[in-house]
Amino acid sequence: MLLNAPFDIELEYVRRMMGWLLFVEPDSVQQRQALQLGLGAATLTKFCHRRLGMRTTAVEINPQVVAVCRQSFELPDDGDRLQVLLADAGTEIRRPEHQGRFDAVQLDVYDHRVEAPLLDSVAFYADCRELLTPDGCLALNCTGIRHRLDITLAHLVQVFGRDAVLVFWPTREGNTVVLARRAPAQPDRATWLARARVIQERWGLSTERWLSVLESVGDTASPTIID
Repeated sequence: MLLNAPFDIELEYVRRMMGWLLFVEPDSVQQRQALQLGLGAATLTKFCHRRLGMRTTAVEINPQVVAVCRQSFELPDDGDRLQVLLADAGTEIRRPEHQGRFDAVQLDVYDHRVEAPLLDSVAFYADCRELLTPDGCLALNCTGIRHRLDITLAHLVQVFGRDAVLVFWPTREGNTVVLARRAPAQPDRATWLARARVIQERWGLSTERWLSVLESVGDTASPTIID
C-alpha cells in the first residue's frame, strides 16, 4: 500500500491474494463476501470493501493493529458492508454464523517476527474450507525463514484435494501465494483469459500475467523466482 493511494494494492504478492477473482464472474463480485484473517495494514480488506464493493469481514487479534489501520491507513469504521472483529482467527472461524458464508477467505497470519504462518494445520484448513461457499476460494500468503511450503501444500491437499490447490510461483521477495478452492473444477483457458482481461481493466490488477505463473500443485517441484 502507498499512503497516497490507500485503497490500491502496491505489492505483487498482495495482488496475487486476489487470485480468487479468476474463479468467479467479474460482474458477480459486488454480490459476494470476503473474509480477511489477519488485518496487517488492511490493504486487502480496504480493496475488497472499497474497490470491489464487497461485504467484507476482517478478524484481527491485536486491537493496536486495528487502531493503527484506522488512524493512519484510512481503514473505514464498521458499517453495513464492513466489520472488523477483535478475535483469535482460529477460534472465530468455527462460529456457526460464518459457515458457508464467504466466497473469498484471505489468510495472512504471522507474528511480529514473520518466521512462519501461525496457523498451518490440517484441522485449521478444514475449518477454513467450511467457511467457503460452493465456489469459494481460500488464498494464503506463505513466507518466513522457518516456513515449509511442502508441508503447507500437503495439508491443503489433504483437506481440499490435489485438483483444488494451485500455487503462484514465488516473488523475488520470497512470498508464495496459494489458492485452494472448495470445488476443484477450474475454468477453461479461454474463460480465464477473458476474466483476467476484465479484472485487469476494471480493478488494475496484473491478472493476465498471473496466468503464466499459476500452476497446479502437482507441477510445483521447482518453481522459478520472478519479479
